[in-house]
Amino acid sequence: MNVALARLLLSAAYPLLAHAASATHDPRLAALALLDIVLILLVLPLAQRRAGAWLTVAGATALLWWMQHSVLLPVLLLLPPVLFPWLVAWWFARTLLPGRVPLISRIVGGLEGCAPADLAPPLKSYTRGLTRLWAIVLAGIGLANLLLGIIAVPDGLLVRLGYTPVVTVPQVMWSLFANMLDYGVAGLLMAVEYLVRIRLFPDRPYRSFPQFIRRLGALGPAFWRDVMR
Repeated sequence: MNVALARLLLSAAYPLLAHAASATHDPRLAALALLDIVLILLVLPLAQRRAGAWLTVAGATALLWWMQHSVLLPVLLLLPPVLFPWLVAWWFARTLLPGRVPLISRIVGGLEGCAPADLAPPLKSYTRGLTRLWAIVLAGIGLANLLLGIIAVPDGLLVRLGYTPVVTVPQVMWSLFANMLDYGVAGLLMAVEYLVRIRLFPDRPYRSFPQFIRRLGALGPAFWRDVMR
């Protein structure tokens, strides 16, 4: 199977597994959801048949199976919806530091076929602001997931530490927000931004959304590897 497709399928499976684990309080599903993260991270070396990757997966499988009845397992399930948005927020925010090129400016520069410094001033300002907006929204999503995870019952952090939260949310509601609605928030931001962009910059050569996606894909692996650094 294509590595990119395998990673996409594993990524799509994670929120479903995590939500099912939280809704049913099934430790087997929780272990499977966490193992899914390990597979997402190691899918390339696994496809390359690297012994270290296979040993890591075997060790993670054994450890998660052993932890099925541990109080730590539900707590570990609270972490990915917090850490992943913060990691991506940091990825956006670090490109706003002095001497760096904003992430979305680099991407739009690739779409325009020019260096980011050569973008038209309005487009340069817009892409910097959009990079900042994504960093703020993703950091906010991670913070909301953390706060809800602290007061969730019965597997929230305060409950696990032996405290009764003054305000609580059911575990299933936390899971719906953290594992499902987060993607809706990100998707809504993308849709609204796209509508704003085509209104502000109607002369851009990627006006239609399918054309925009095709042009992103046409930038090629080398471009995206450079952007990821």
